[in-house]
Amino acid sequence: MDKNSKIYIAGHRGMVGSAIYRKLQSEGFENLITRTSAELDLRNQQAVADFFAQEKPDYVFLAAAKVGGIVANNTYRADFIYENLAIQNNVIHSSYVNGVTKLMFLGSSCIYPKMAPQPLKEDYLLTGPLEETNEPYAIAKIAGIKMCDAYRAQYGCNYISVMPTNLYGYNDNYHPQNSHVLPALIRRFHEAKEQRVPSVTIWGTGTPKREFLFADDLASACYYLMQNYDEPGLVNIGTGEDISIKDLALLVKKIIGYEGSIEFDTAKPDGTPRKLMDVSKLHSKGWKHTVELEQGIKLAYQDFLRK
Repeated sequence: MDKNSKIYIAGHRGMVGSAIYRKLQSEGFENLITRTSAELDLRNQQAVADFFAQEKPDYVFLAAAKVGGIVANNTYRADFIYENLAIQNNVIHSSYVNGVTKLMFLGSSCIYPKMAPQPLKEDYLLTGPLEETNEPYAIAKIAGIKMCDAYRAQYGCNYISVMPTNLYGYNDNYHPQNSHVLPALIRRFHEAKEQRVPSVTIWGTGTPKREFLFADDLASACYYLMQNYDEPGLVNIGTGEDISIKDLALLVKKIIGYEGSIEFDTAKPDGTPRKLMDVSKLHSKGWKHTVELEQGIKLAYQDFLRK
Protein backbone atom coordinates (compact mmCIF):
# COMPACT_ATOMS: atom_id res chain seq x y z
CA MET A 1 0.00 0.00 0.00
CA ASP A 2 1.35 3.43 -0.80
CA LYS A 3 0.28 6.57 1.04
CA ASN A 4 -2.09 7.61 -1.75
CA SER A 5 -3.88 4.24 -1.95
CA LYS A 6 -7.64 4.44 -1.53
CA ILE A 7 -8.46 2.27 1.48
CA TYR A 8 -11.97 1.26 2.55
CA ILE A 9 -12.42 0.24 6.19
CA ALA A 10 -15.72 -1.59 6.54
CA GLY A 11 -16.88 -1.31 10.14
CA HIS A 12 -14.75 1.71 11.05
CA ARG A 13 -16.91 2.59 14.07
CA GLY A 14 -16.40 -0.76 15.78
CA MET A 15 -13.53 -1.56 18.11
CA VAL A 16 -11.52 -3.35 15.40
CA GLY A 17 -12.29 -1.03 12.50
CA SER A 18 -11.60 2.10 14.53
CA ALA A 19 -8.24 0.66 15.65
CA ILE A 20 -7.30 -0.08 12.03
CA TYR A 21 -8.40 3.45 11.06
CA ARG A 22 -6.19 4.98 13.79
CA LYS A 23 -3.24 2.81 12.76
CA LEU A 24 -3.50 3.80 9.09
CA GLN A 25 -3.81 7.49 10.02
CA SER A 26 -0.75 7.26 12.26
CA GLU A 27 1.21 5.71 9.36
CA GLY A 28 0.34 8.67 7.12
CA PHE A 29 -2.51 7.24 5.03
CA GLU A 30 -5.03 9.97 4.26
CA ASN A 31 -7.19 8.50 1.51
CA LEU A 32 -9.38 6.49 3.88
CA ILE A 33 -12.99 5.73 2.93
CA THR A 34 -15.62 5.05 5.57
CA ARG A 35 -19.39 4.78 5.72
CA THR A 36 -21.57 4.43 8.79
CA SER A 37 -24.22 1.70 8.75
CA ALA A 38 -26.83 4.45 8.36
CA GLU A 39 -25.05 5.68 5.21
CA LEU A 40 -24.39 2.21 3.77
CA ASP A 41 -26.20 -0.96 4.80
CA LEU A 42 -23.65 -3.67 3.99
CA ARG A 43 -26.44 -6.28 4.09
CA ASN A 44 -27.96 -4.61 1.02
CA GLN A 45 -26.42 -6.12 -2.11
CA GLN A 46 -27.37 -3.29 -4.47
CA ALA A 47 -26.23 -0.57 -2.07
CA VAL A 48 -22.83 -2.24 -1.68
CA ALA A 49 -22.49 -2.76 -5.44
CA ASP A 50 -23.27 0.92 -6.05
CA PHE A 51 -20.82 2.07 -3.37
CA PHE A 52 -17.94 0.02 -4.80
CA ALA A 53 -18.69 1.09 -8.37
CA GLN A 54 -18.61 4.73 -7.27
CA GLU A 55 -15.62 4.70 -4.89
CA LYS A 56 -13.36 2.02 -6.48
CA PRO A 57 -11.18 1.39 -3.41
CA ASP A 58 -7.69 -0.11 -3.88
CA TYR A 59 -7.63 -1.93 -0.54
CA VAL A 60 -10.36 -3.23 1.76
CA PHE A 61 -10.26 -4.13 5.44
CA LEU A 62 -13.45 -6.10 6.09
CA ALA A 63 -13.96 -5.55 9.81
CA ALA A 64 -17.74 -5.07 9.71
CA ALA A 65 -19.74 -7.83 11.40
CA LYS A 66 -22.60 -8.50 13.75
CA VAL A 67 -20.86 -9.54 16.98
CA GLY A 68 -21.69 -10.34 20.60
CA GLY A 69 -21.04 -12.62 23.54
CA ILE A 70 -22.54 -16.03 24.40
CA VAL A 71 -26.00 -14.66 25.23
CA ALA A 72 -26.33 -12.58 22.06
CA ASN A 73 -24.95 -15.35 19.84
CA ASN A 74 -27.30 -17.95 21.29
CA THR A 75 -30.37 -15.68 21.31
CA TYR A 76 -30.11 -14.13 17.85
CA ARG A 77 -28.90 -17.21 15.95
CA ALA A 78 -30.68 -16.38 12.68
CA ASP A 79 -29.54 -12.74 12.74
CA PHE A 80 -25.92 -13.76 13.34
CA ILE A 81 -25.70 -16.14 10.40
CA TYR A 82 -27.80 -14.11 7.95
CA GLU A 83 -26.30 -10.67 8.59
CA ASN A 84 -22.68 -11.84 8.64
CA LEU A 85 -23.07 -13.91 5.48
CA ALA A 86 -24.79 -10.98 3.73
CA ILE A 87 -22.12 -8.46 4.74
CA GLN A 88 -19.16 -10.55 3.64
CA ASN A 89 -20.82 -11.88 0.46
CA ASN A 90 -21.57 -8.35 -0.69
CA VAL A 91 -18.20 -6.81 0.20
CA ILE A 92 -16.03 -9.67 -1.10
CA HIS A 93 -17.94 -10.02 -4.38
CA SER A 94 -18.08 -6.27 -5.03
CA SER A 95 -14.33 -6.09 -4.33
CA TYR A 96 -13.79 -8.67 -7.09
CA VAL A 97 -16.16 -6.95 -9.53
CA ASN A 98 -14.44 -3.60 -9.02
CA GLY A 99 -10.83 -4.80 -9.15
CA VAL A 100 -9.78 -4.26 -5.52
CA THR A 101 -6.01 -4.91 -5.28
CA LYS A 102 -6.16 -6.65 -1.90
CA LEU A 103 -8.76 -7.46 0.73
CA MET A 104 -8.37 -8.58 4.32
CA PHE A 105 -11.22 -10.55 5.91
CA LEU A 106 -11.35 -10.57 9.70
CA GLY A 107 -12.90 -13.58 11.39
CA SER A 108 -12.87 -14.92 14.93
CA SER A 109 -11.28 -17.69 16.98
CA CYS A 110 -14.72 -19.30 17.37
CA ILE A 111 -14.25 -20.85 13.89
CA TYR A 112 -12.29 -23.69 15.50
CA PRO A 113 -13.89 -26.93 16.72
CA LYS A 114 -15.05 -26.84 20.35
CA MET A 115 -12.76 -29.66 21.43
CA ALA A 116 -9.83 -28.93 19.11
CA PRO A 117 -6.36 -29.55 20.59
CA GLN A 118 -4.71 -26.55 22.23
CA PRO A 119 -3.15 -24.28 21.18
CA LEU A 120 -5.31 -23.79 18.08
CA LYS A 121 -3.37 -24.22 14.85
CA GLU A 122 -4.71 -22.87 11.56
CA ASP A 123 -4.86 -26.48 10.29
CA TYR A 124 -7.57 -27.40 12.82
CA LEU A 125 -10.26 -25.57 10.84
CA LEU A 126 -13.17 -27.92 9.96
CA THR A 127 -11.79 -30.90 11.89
CA GLY A 128 -14.70 -31.24 14.35
CA PRO A 129 -18.02 -29.88 15.67
CA LEU A 130 -18.24 -26.22 16.68
CA GLU A 131 -19.25 -24.73 20.02
CA GLU A 132 -23.06 -24.88 19.89
CA THR A 133 -23.78 -21.44 21.37
CA ASN A 134 -22.07 -19.50 18.58
CA GLU A 135 -22.24 -22.00 15.72
CA PRO A 136 -24.22 -19.71 13.33
CA TYR A 137 -21.65 -16.91 13.70
CA ALA A 138 -18.73 -19.34 13.34
CA ILE A 139 -20.20 -20.89 10.19
CA ALA A 140 -20.58 -17.44 8.63
CA LYS A 141 -16.94 -16.65 9.40
CA ILE A 142 -15.74 -20.01 8.03
CA ALA A 143 -17.71 -19.25 4.85
CA GLY A 144 -15.85 -15.93 4.61
CA ILE A 145 -12.46 -17.64 4.79
CA LYS A 146 -13.48 -20.16 2.15
CA MET A 147 -14.95 -17.41 -0.02
CA CYS A 148 -11.65 -15.49 0.01
CA ASP A 149 -9.80 -18.68 -0.93
CA ALA A 150 -12.33 -19.49 -3.69
CA TYR A 151 -12.01 -16.03 -5.26
CA ARG A 152 -8.23 -16.39 -5.03
CA ALA A 153 -8.35 -19.84 -6.71
CA GLN A 154 -10.83 -18.96 -9.47
CA TYR A 155 -10.07 -15.31 -10.18
CA GLY A 156 -6.57 -14.76 -8.76
CA CYS A 157 -7.82 -12.27 -6.16
CA ASN A 158 -5.33 -11.40 -3.43
CA TYR A 159 -7.76 -11.86 -0.54
CA ILE A 160 -6.39 -12.88 2.86
CA SER A 161 -8.06 -13.98 6.09
CA VAL A 162 -6.99 -13.31 9.66
CA MET A 163 -8.50 -14.78 12.82
CA PRO A 164 -8.08 -12.61 15.91
CA THR A 165 -8.36 -14.01 19.39
CA ASN A 166 -10.62 -12.32 22.00
CA LEU A 167 -10.20 -8.57 21.65
CA TYR A 168 -10.61 -5.63 24.00
CA GLY A 169 -9.57 -2.00 24.09
CA TYR A 170 -10.69 1.46 23.01
CA ASN A 171 -14.24 1.76 21.71
CA ASP A 172 -15.29 -1.62 23.12
CA ASN A 173 -18.93 -2.65 23.65
CA TYR A 174 -19.94 -2.52 27.33
CA HIS A 175 -23.62 -3.43 26.82
CA PRO A 176 -24.97 -5.30 29.90
CA GLN A 177 -26.30 -8.23 27.83
CA ASN A 178 -24.41 -8.21 24.54
CA SER A 179 -20.78 -7.60 25.53
CA HIS A 180 -17.87 -10.04 25.63
CA VAL A 181 -16.33 -11.29 28.88
CA LEU A 182 -13.60 -8.70 29.48
CA PRO A 183 -15.65 -5.52 28.87
CA ALA A 184 -18.51 -7.15 30.79
CA LEU A 185 -16.19 -7.68 33.78
CA ILE A 186 -14.92 -4.09 33.59
CA ARG A 187 -18.48 -2.77 33.69
CA ARG A 188 -19.63 -5.17 36.44
CA PHE A 189 -16.74 -4.44 38.79
CA HIS A 190 -16.95 -0.69 38.13
CA GLU A 191 -20.69 -0.60 38.90
CA ALA A 192 -20.25 -2.82 41.95
CA LYS A 193 -17.56 -0.45 43.25
CA GLU A 194 -19.71 2.63 42.59
CA GLN A 195 -22.79 1.08 44.22
CA ARG A 196 -20.81 -0.59 47.03
CA VAL A 197 -22.27 -4.00 46.23
CA PRO A 198 -20.75 -6.69 48.51
CA SER A 199 -20.14 -9.29 45.78
CA VAL A 200 -19.99 -9.75 42.02
CA THR A 201 -21.37 -12.94 40.43
CA ILE A 202 -19.67 -14.35 37.35
CA TRP A 203 -21.11 -16.97 35.00
CA GLY A 204 -19.68 -20.47 35.10
CA THR A 205 -16.92 -22.05 37.15
CA GLY A 206 -14.13 -19.58 36.37
CA THR A 207 -11.92 -22.40 35.07
CA PRO A 208 -12.12 -21.83 31.27
CA LYS A 209 -9.02 -20.15 29.89
CA ARG A 210 -9.08 -17.34 27.37
CA GLU A 211 -6.53 -15.33 25.42
CA PHE A 212 -6.92 -11.55 25.05
CA LEU A 213 -5.37 -9.16 22.54
CA PHE A 214 -5.47 -5.37 22.75
CA ALA A 215 -7.31 -4.05 19.67
CA ASP A 216 -4.51 -1.63 18.74
CA ASP A 217 -2.12 -4.59 18.64
CA LEU A 218 -4.56 -6.33 16.28
CA ALA A 219 -4.57 -3.24 14.05
CA SER A 220 -0.78 -3.27 14.01
CA ALA A 221 -0.81 -6.95 12.97
CA CYS A 222 -3.41 -6.31 10.26
CA TYR A 223 -1.38 -3.42 8.85
CA TYR A 224 1.75 -5.60 8.88
CA LEU A 225 0.07 -8.61 7.24
CA MET A 226 -1.66 -6.50 4.59
CA GLN A 227 1.84 -5.66 3.36
CA ASN A 228 3.68 -8.90 4.09
CA TYR A 229 1.25 -11.81 3.68
CA ASP A 230 -0.23 -13.12 0.41
CA GLU A 231 -1.31 -16.72 0.99
CA PRO A 232 -4.54 -18.71 0.99
CA GLY A 233 -5.89 -20.09 4.27
CA LEU A 234 -5.76 -17.98 7.38
CA VAL A 235 -3.43 -16.49 9.97
CA ASN A 236 -4.14 -16.52 13.70
CA ILE A 237 -3.58 -13.19 15.45
CA GLY A 238 -3.11 -13.37 19.20
CA THR A 239 -0.59 -13.30 22.02
CA GLY A 240 -0.08 -17.05 22.44
CA GLU A 241 -0.78 -16.60 26.18
CA ASP A 242 -4.00 -17.25 28.10
CA ILE A 243 -5.56 -16.74 31.54
CA SER A 244 -8.41 -18.39 33.46
CA ILE A 245 -11.66 -16.44 33.78
CA LYS A 246 -11.18 -16.51 37.56
CA ASP A 247 -7.69 -14.97 37.34
CA LEU A 248 -8.96 -12.47 34.76
CA ALA A 249 -11.75 -11.44 37.16
CA LEU A 250 -9.20 -11.01 39.98
CA LEU A 251 -7.01 -8.86 37.71
CA VAL A 252 -9.94 -6.62 36.65
CA LYS A 253 -11.06 -6.38 40.28
CA LYS A 254 -7.56 -5.21 41.29
CA ILE A 255 -7.27 -2.64 38.47
CA ILE A 256 -10.69 -1.15 39.23
CA GLY A 257 -10.14 -1.21 42.98
CA TYR A 258 -13.27 -3.19 43.90
CA GLU A 259 -13.02 -4.56 47.44
CA GLY A 260 -15.97 -7.00 47.56
CA SER A 261 -15.96 -10.73 46.87
CA ILE A 262 -16.35 -12.77 43.66
CA GLU A 263 -18.90 -15.58 43.36
CA PHE A 264 -19.30 -18.07 40.51
CA ASP A 265 -22.71 -19.18 39.24
CA THR A 266 -21.85 -22.75 38.26
CA ALA A 267 -25.37 -23.33 36.88
CA LYS A 268 -24.47 -21.04 33.97
CA PRO A 269 -22.53 -22.30 30.91
CA ASP A 270 -18.75 -22.06 30.68
CA GLY A 271 -18.50 -22.20 26.90
CA THR A 272 -15.39 -23.73 25.36
CA PRO A 273 -12.94 -24.97 28.05
CA ARG A 274 -9.93 -23.32 26.44
CA LYS A 275 -9.26 -21.14 23.40
CA LEU A 276 -5.58 -20.40 22.92
CA MET A 277 -4.23 -19.45 19.52
CA ASP A 278 -1.08 -21.00 18.09
CA VAL A 279 0.61 -17.86 16.78
CA SER A 280 3.81 -19.47 15.48
CA LYS A 281 2.77 -18.71 11.87
CA LEU A 282 2.28 -15.02 12.75
CA HIS A 283 5.57 -14.86 14.64
CA SER A 284 7.35 -16.51 11.69
CA LYS A 285 6.04 -13.67 9.49
CA GLY A 286 7.77 -11.18 11.78
CA TRP A 287 5.06 -9.73 14.06
CA LYS A 288 4.51 -9.99 17.83
CA HIS A 289 2.15 -8.20 20.24
CA THR A 290 3.44 -5.34 22.42
CA VAL A 291 0.61 -4.58 24.90
CA GLU A 292 0.48 -6.95 27.88
CA LEU A 293 -2.85 -7.76 29.53
CA GLU A 294 -2.62 -5.69 32.72
CA GLN A 295 -1.44 -2.60 30.84
CA GLY A 296 -4.18 -3.11 28.22
CA ILE A 297 -6.97 -3.47 30.79
CA LYS A 298 -5.83 -0.24 32.46
CA LEU A 299 -6.04 1.55 29.08
CA ALA A 300 -9.45 0.01 28.36
CA TYR A 301 -10.76 1.02 31.80
CA GLN A 302 -9.61 4.63 31.26
CA ASP A 303 -11.51 4.56 27.95
CA PHE A 304 -14.60 3.12 29.68
CA LEU A 305 -14.52 5.96 32.25
CA ARG A 306 -14.52 8.53 29.44
CA LYS A 307 -17.80 7.19 27.99
